[in-house]
Amino acid sequence: MSQPSLYVRGVRALALAVALAMSLYHLYVGFFGTPDAFTLRATHVGFALVLTFLILPAREADRGKGPRIWDWALIAASLAAAAYPVLVKDYIYRRFIYIDDLHTADIVLGIALTLLVIEAARRALGLVLPITVVIFIAYALLFTRTEPLLLLEQLYLTTEGIFGIPVAVSATYVVLFILFGAFVERSGAGKLFMDFAISLTGHTAGGPAKVACVTSGLFGSVSGSAVANVMTTGTFTIPLMKRLGYRPPFAGAVEAVASTGGQIMPPIMGAAAFVMAEFMGVSYLTVATYALIPALLYYIAVFSAVHFEARRLGMRGLPREELPKLSEVLLERGHLFLPLVVIVGVLFSGYSAPFAALCGIVSVIPTALLRKTTRKAVSLRMIVDGLEAGAVGSLVVALACAAAGIVIGVITLTGAGLAFSGFVISAARDMLLPALILTMFAGIMLGMGMPTTPAYIIQVSLLVPALVRLGVPLESAHMFVFYFAILSAITPPVAIAVYAANGISGAPLWSASVAAVKLGATGYIIPFMFVFGPSLLMIGPWTTIALTTTTAAIGVIFLAGGLHGFMIARASLLQRLLLVGAAFVLIKPGLWTDTIGLGMGAVAIALQIWTRKVEPPPEPLQAPADAVAADGPVEAPDTARSTAASDPFRPADRY
Repeated sequence: MSQPSLYVRGVRALALAVALAMSLYHLYVGFFGTPDAFTLRATHVGFALVLTFLILPAREADRGKGPRIWDWALIAASLAAAAYPVLVKDYIYRRFIYIDDLHTADIVLGIALTLLVIEAARRALGLVLPITVVIFIAYALLFTRTEPLLLLEQLYLTTEGIFGIPVAVSATYVVLFILFGAFVERSGAGKLFMDFAISLTGHTAGGPAKVACVTSGLFGSVSGSAVANVMTTGTFTIPLMKRLGYRPPFAGAVEAVASTGGQIMPPIMGAAAFVMAEFMGVSYLTVATYALIPALLYYIAVFSAVHFEARRLGMRGLPREELPKLSEVLLERGHLFLPLVVIVGVLFSGYSAPFAALCGIVSVIPTALLRKTTRKAVSLRMIVDGLEAGAVGSLVVALACAAAGIVIGVITLTGAGLAFSGFVISAARDMLLPALILTMFAGIMLGMGMPTTPAYIIQVSLLVPALVRLGVPLESAHMFVFYFAILSAITPPVAIAVYAANGISGAPLWSASVAAVKLGATGYIIPFMFVFGPSLLMIGPWTTIALTTTTAAIGVIFLAGGLHGFMIARASLLQRLLLVGAAFVLIKPGLWTDTIGLGMGAVAIALQIWTRKVEPPPEPLQAPADAVAADGPVEAPDTARSTAASDPFRPADRY
């Protein structure tokens, strides 16, 4: 393999310097306080644009060749367009918006920044989000007769456009948590998560698939990214599932569905959760509290589906002697859970989320130094890698937020949100259930091929007002669209998390997508549950919360059993219908619905017990005779290395 040219090596050094400067700037801001809105947000967007044009080529054919001449032109334009609001912020604050005329520099640099954000989003995120942005701009200019200069002013010289709330959240919250995740992974916590899950569930029926559920939930609490979770944990769990006899579509689907749930799993959820806290005017801890029970229900459902599928196929777990012992895992690496404990403790102490992230970052290195087994991970190289990975990892979120800010600016200026809300209410004939179903389909369609954060932001502007007007509590409305923005990652035809898993499993796209929808079916039901029963969001008396949570958990288990044809024995068509029907009845909390739903489930289980007595159990499905022996003891990989290998922005690919 040929060595990179001097030019490419120079570009790599420059990109590393920019990434380090970006991370250090945000750490400085976190420790010493944020500057004014335009300084912080424009600097954040400027760093993201410059780094994107340095490391991501305009065309696939240019990969590995370094930036072309037009990339350098875009970098220069990015610096000018991002620096201008910082340099003339006094002028921006003094002018009367929509009244004072724009200067030539305002117009030229405003157009430049809008186009630069669209192009950078295309390079980092693909075509879906940029096309969405262009459609909204065209709608404003062609169908609402909005003055072009008025729109430009909204997007560039106010905090209701590109420099809006989403970019503010990205600059103050998200970057710090991404940095935290980068340092945690490089401290060896990834291996802890994997070994912990293997030792806990590896020996049970369908053990490798359950390992995927537990590991992805743990990783999700750090990364909050479905695709990142798949590419980190899936490189180990998917081959392990295939090795034990799972079909490739099912193996990939388990990993995709489990990884997708990571964005709703506290303590560190996806970036959209921080945006939600800002939109609702509540603390991040409050949002994490809302999300806790739905997240647990989601993983109970996925875990149950995996268990029932394994039992239906007669699958066995891994031999205990091949697995790491839980006591040894906790003794050697259990201390690496401490940074997560620090973050939760700081949040519960009443401090802000950025401060909690800073405390978590500061605690990572001392924690890794506590024991000899993890001390070797700490080095200057680890710190530099963590700072670089944090900056590069934040590009997707920063650019998604900037692009989504353009959409929000259009919606705010044209009143499109109110018009769309009126359409939803009219189409649903003022009835809540049809409105929720319409919102679900609209949310999934808006989120297809788009990261969760911009998908959620657009849905908040278009869909949440309609739900609130129909009487849905604000918390439930936000969580409803948040859920479906996330679930679009496993919903065909554009199921990004499934695509990522298929790259490892080698399964056909459609069969894997169907398996993912079947596994994650309960995830589509849970949002309806907390709309009809807000106590699932921990709103209301504790007795009501406990009762609603219990019946909801039973409901999701019934649904998993009905869809997979197994509860305590193979289920007949009648038993499956009873289980699925019971699950749907239990969606709405209440004495009558709970009684009917539990009654239907009890009948199905009674029939199952009788069936189990008269039918032989399924023949155990064995792995290939030499599958385990040939590969030796199951050992989790070092995810600090596997993460780097699967990172789409890794140095080997990005220049």
